[in-house]
Amino acid sequence: MPLNARPTRTRKSGFAQRFLIVAALGLFGAAAAVGMVSQNVEEPMPTVAHIAETLPLPAPAPAASPSPESNLYIFEERVQSGDSVASLLARMGVRDGALQRFLIQNEDARSIYKLYPGRAIQVAVDAEGELQWMRYVHTPGAQADDGKVVQQLLEVLRTPEGEFVAEEQSLPAERHVQVGVGEIRSSLFGATDAAGVPYNVTLQMVNILSSEIDFFRDLRSGDKFRVVYETYTSNGMNTRAGRVLALEFINDGKSHQAVWFDPQAEGQPAGYFGFDGSSSRRAFLRVPLEFTRVSSGFGMRRHPVLNTMRGHKGIDYAAPTGTPIQATGDGVVEFIGNQRGYGKTIILKHNGKYSTLYAHMSRFNNKLKRGAKVSQGDLIGYVGATGMATGPHLHYEFRVNNVPIDPQSADIPVVAELEGEVRERFMAHVESFKSQLAMLAALQDDQGAMALADTVTPEAADSAS
Repeated sequence: MPLNARPTRTRKSGFAQRFLIVAALGLFGAAAAVGMVSQNVEEPMPTVAHIAETLPLPAPAPAASPSPESNLYIFEERVQSGDSVASLLARMGVRDGALQRFLIQNEDARSIYKLYPGRAIQVAVDAEGELQWMRYVHTPGAQADDGKVVQQLLEVLRTPEGEFVAEEQSLPAERHVQVGVGEIRSSLFGATDAAGVPYNVTLQMVNILSSEIDFFRDLRSGDKFRVVYETYTSNGMNTRAGRVLALEFINDGKSHQAVWFDPQAEGQPAGYFGFDGSSSRRAFLRVPLEFTRVSSGFGMRRHPVLNTMRGHKGIDYAAPTGTPIQATGDGVVEFIGNQRGYGKTIILKHNGKYSTLYAHMSRFNNKLKRGAKVSQGDLIGYVGATGMATGPHLHYEFRVNNVPIDPQSADIPVVAELEGEVRERFMAHVESFKSQLAMLAALQDDQGAMALADTVTPEAADSAS
């Protein structure tokens, strides 16, 4: 075969390929034509309706008056240990020599130097960085003359003339209601501390039920308490505990309850009452302070200073210097000052034939003077060792017709009970607290059951089954 000869088979194959390509192009063209035709098919258009309605416009709102603080920038800092007024202002970017001189020289601005870690100070500056006002809550949990808890703050303002003025302000503190439950293991204060109950609330619990329970002798392991009480906050921080609102204490299997109630009736002071409306408040507390021990009882004894046998007309309660002393009953200050061997002494005159004496104090409540009225539980002074004393303690006398008697064995009178319409209001008031304490009791029982279950060993469980 010649070299340039082409096989017939090859020629046929090429012709077949060209034929298939032409045929495929024809089919694609037909499909494209069909597609184009289908898009040109006319479909009915949806009906469109135009509706117009005239609506009345509301009356234009009055233009808002510009706020005087709308262009101010407010900064807040918490006082840290070792802070000075200058360092606090510097952290907030305030560098004003005139302000510094004003705070040093002006008598009305003295409280700015009562710096306590954790308390807040605020400043407001304008766009130029010039201070317009400063506020410092120096006493977040103060008690006002009407008994309400307030925040006391210092406010320093810049006047339109560019001068500074300082003014003390009082604002209501934020009130909250909290609850606590616990069981006595070793001591009452240990149990309340474990339950997160504030120290001041624990003292109130002791005072409220002190005429029914001797908290220094009668407590038993396993005793339980449930308490509803107030707390106050300032800028989100706890400032102080308030009043106990309701309390239940189980001592040696016996329940003791008390609820705070204000009868708002002539001759009937606010106080604590049992769930049945009976007064849980005695006219006098058994003890006027939290003491460590009775260092000397009532009656004959050898005098620790004179070293002679003589009658002891009261009870000596040993306690650290500075321990707060409370009035054991409502009364009037009959004497306040130094009294020979008694040192710094206060005598309170109570209704009728009763009077009480408090001696060897280190100092008095500076708000007290002769003729001042005091209520049961009010702070009157602090433990000391003035006069003829060998160590810090309180000498306390309870007198009837000016004759000292043993306060531990005295038949202390009970405050008058609620009657009539006042009693009806009390019974309605107490219902919510009864429900609350019942819920706390159920919770406490559940927790006790779970704790008991956790202590059961597998062997004991098997033997019980």
